Amino acid sequence: ELGLTGIPVTNVELACASASRGVMLAAELVRSGAAEVAMVIGVEKMGRGMLQPAGEKSYQALLGLTMLPALYAMMAQRHMHLYGTTKDQLGTIAVSFRKHASRNPLAQMREPITLEDYRRARPVVEPYNMLDCIIDTDGAGAVVVTRAERARDLKQHPVLITGFGQKNNLRGWFHDDNMVTLGGAESGAAAFRMAGIGTEDVDVAQIYDCFTYIVLATLEDYGFCKKGEGGAFVTSGALELDGALPTNTSGGQLSEGHVEGMLQVLEAVHQLRRDRSPDRQVKDAETAIVSGHGGNTVCHSTLILRRG
Repeated sequence: ELGLTGIPVTNVELACASASRGVMLAAELVRSGAAEVAMVIGVEKMGRGMLQPAGEKSYQALLGLTMLPALYAMMAQRHMHLYGTTKDQLGTIAVSFRKHASRNPLAQMREPITLEDYRRARPVVEPYNMLDCIIDTDGAGAVVVTRAERARDLKQHPVLITGFGQKNNLRGWFHDDNMVTLGGAESGAAAFRMAGIGTEDVDVAQIYDCFTYIVLATLEDYGFCKKGEGGAFVTSGALELDGALPTNTSGGQLSEGHVEGMLQVLEAVHQLRRDRSPDRQVKDAETAIVSGHGGNTVCHSTLILRRG
């Protein structure tokens, strides 16, 4: 429909790790010389309802465990059991991201919420309620990837891809401690090594947030806090726009919209271009980290971007 016939097209299917992985593939094509310019397009037309992805042949599905909230709730319960994580700590994540979304005119859910609103929200499956879960979204986004030298001559301020990593955990979340340590531990470490930086150098984060718990676990995996200390980290105010690690500054998938993580790639780019309105812009943002998480925790991808 775009009229781009006669060019190579690749479908990237890593569930919700696809968007950031698509950017990685585009970067590799440009770096190798196989492409001069690559476009990464993320699009989503959400079906209504979440009765799906355990897979009809998996033993979980055969025993009736077929809904994503229930599967991810087991992970949150495990973290709570091991580290004393609380529902209010999860609620802090939802409240912070909705606050960011309230300043985003394109966000799907813009009405501010309080922790008390979170506590009163309709239960889904323990420990989750409606505000812990992603929203169904129809949407799309795209980025153009080219050589840094060419990008510097173009209209928009360039954003450089300085590091990336991917981890496929094909054993799934019922193996070892995979409910509390996701693929982000290895994916993030690879991205940080490539970029040559540490967590202290990151100014803004766009963390995949299909459920509140995944934000907490990913921040731990990336090393922004120790394993088991994510609850204290998110309640410290760190995720706020003026916090230690402004996170999901457009509202994330909990409030802005899902779109398989593509919108979080876009938000990182805009933050590093510093073209957001003053009430949404992270001051002096230089470096951003973006996470993608999909396939029922099987896939994890990490991007590190820097202002050019």
